[in-house]
Amino acid sequence: MRKKRVLIIDDDARNIFALVATLRAKSYECVSCLSAQEALKILNSDEEIDAVLIDMMMPDMDGYEAIPHIKKIEKRKATPIFSVTAQAMVGDREKCLQAGATEYISKPINVDRLLQLLSVV
Repeated sequence: MRKKRVLIIDDDARNIFALVATLRAKSYECVSCLSAQEALKILNSDEEIDAVLIDMMMPDMDGYEAIPHIKKIEKRKATPIFSVTAQAMVGDREKCLQAGATEYISKPINVDRLLQLLSVV
């Protein structure tokens, strides 16, 4: 059985490093990039991606703008997209879900919650 592959999109390399270390320890494969534009290139390719973790606050194109673009990619329509944000304010979850995210997780990331979300992919 192949490992599940998670695409991590975050403009902060430290966040990517921490998430990759955590997920690899739990037997996930990780692909990462520092921008939504780079993510769209990966997602438009034949790269196998089982789930997407996207930081909502990035320069150039943020997660709110990127998620609808991801959803328009035919072969990614069913790929779960989990929005990650430090902005854990009232209404943020709804805003992420309205943008098309499957679910929302706030920073600092609760690893048990993240693994629970990823267990359905």
